[in-house]
Amino acid sequence: MTEAEKLLWRKLRNRQVKGYRFRRQHPIRDFVVDFFCYDAKLIVELDGDVHNDPFQMERDKERTKVLKDLGLTEIRFSNDEVFNNPDEVVSKIADHLK
Repeated sequence: MTEAEKLLWRKLRNRQVKGYRFRRQHPIRDFVVDFFCYDAKLIVELDGDVHNDPFQMERDKERTKVLKDLGLTEIRFSNDEVFNNPDEVVSKIADHLK
């Protein structure tokens, strides 16, 4: 895991957010998502600088479509968001939980 993922994992693990269980580095079809909450069908992705590359942006867009077609919701945060304001990131994640 990246440093941003480690930081967010400390906030998500052990059902700390509204009692929901998150899995890290979870496989879904041909993808491995950073964090997945099965009960809420929620994927949380953290994006580093590589995701600013036009080719990677297109791949991310296609991946998001495939995941959406599976009935999953994907939300993305930059690594900077996690480092600079992890509590706000967790709050936004909590807003997506039923």
